[in-house]
Amino acid sequence: MKRSIQIILLAVLLFGGALEIIPAYAQENTCAGSFEAVSIPLNDLGNSEYVRMDGTETGFTGGLYPNGSNIRPPVHNARGVALGNAITPLGVDGQPNPNGRIVMISVGMSNAAQEFRDFVTAAKQDPTLNPQLVLVNGAQPGAISGDWVDANAETWNEVDRRLNSGGLTPEQVQIAWVKDTQKFYGDFPEKIQSIQVDLEQIARNLKTRYPNIKIAYYSSRTRSYTYWQGLSPEPSAFESGFAVKWMIEKQIEGDPQLNFDPSQGAVVAPYLSWGAYFWADGLNPRSDQLIWEPEDMAPDCTHPSRQGSAKVVGMLMNFFKTDETAKPWFLAQSQNETTPSPTQTPNQNENSTSIQRDWMDEFLSLWDGYLVNTRVPN
Repeated sequence: MKRSIQIILLAVLLFGGALEIIPAYAQENTCAGSFEAVSIPLNDLGNSEYVRMDGTETGFTGGLYPNGSNIRPPVHNARGVALGNAITPLGVDGQPNPNGRIVMISVGMSNAAQEFRDFVTAAKQDPTLNPQLVLVNGAQPGAISGDWVDANAETWNEVDRRLNSGGLTPEQVQIAWVKDTQKFYGDFPEKIQSIQVDLEQIARNLKTRYPNIKIAYYSSRTRSYTYWQGLSPEPSAFESGFAVKWMIEKQIEGDPQLNFDPSQGAVVAPYLSWGAYFWADGLNPRSDQLIWEPEDMAPDCTHPSRQGSAKVVGMLMNFFKTDETAKPWFLAQSQNETTPSPTQTPNQNENSTSIQRDWMDEFLSLWDGYLVNTRVPN
């Protein structure tokens, strides 16, 4: 019945002149944008200076972590490994329970919502994953970073509704994947510093809303094929990676506003780490040969196409299967377990649609997100 109502409401939108609220990535076509070189990716830039695509020197260098490195500093890494090993199934009361669940949520905007939905689909088909791991897609279309800054915002309430619909509680959440940004182009570094402020507050809100959270993995945007203008254009899409980099560096340096270590004072945030780094300079291959083609993007040249989302899913899966902070809780102890589906996700219609979804499923998923963001009751 709910789905029938959604279809009727969708028809009203489509034929009532409100088509613009439906993001273009629901269509089957892909981006027709042209390629312009933007930058060397952060993970290849190292200690070299970032020069904007208009030739402006910035004085900022690359690397995902301090000193041009793509590897977590040894002390920070050791603490993350210890936290990863400490993640254990929890009951609904948040206490260790051998029959409990390890809950991971996603936080972010439409790109993250689509990508994590496809990640959930892939995970449900993978027998090598921890059978007590539950993935909950909390990312929502239209929910840019500023929409998560208030710890009491409707975006967070929606995540909790999705947890509740799966019989889960906030006390069971121990891991988050965060991918978010602001809209439109902005001056560098001011625009990126503003995004950084949002991302840092999201980290603190994660700890406020989910008291047992241990690790938050952050990713930045994929490449855009729009330049200087549009919803999330280059070079701002690339530059959003600096917001993640600078935030994590602040925690590594011991900023008390991002402290995760009880021996250093009040714990106000989870441990922060890069997740998978997705950005590649279009047709210019990264050192690992990753490219980002127009075909990897929807017609708006901002959201991922199915092909692009599949690339993101592959990188996420590889990261969580190989990163030493994630392997202890992400993978099953035995690769030969014959247990039921290794992951579960509440709200199946919204959050775990097949990668080969049809156009109506795409539209309905986006309509669900529209309802959330405009606070229309179900």
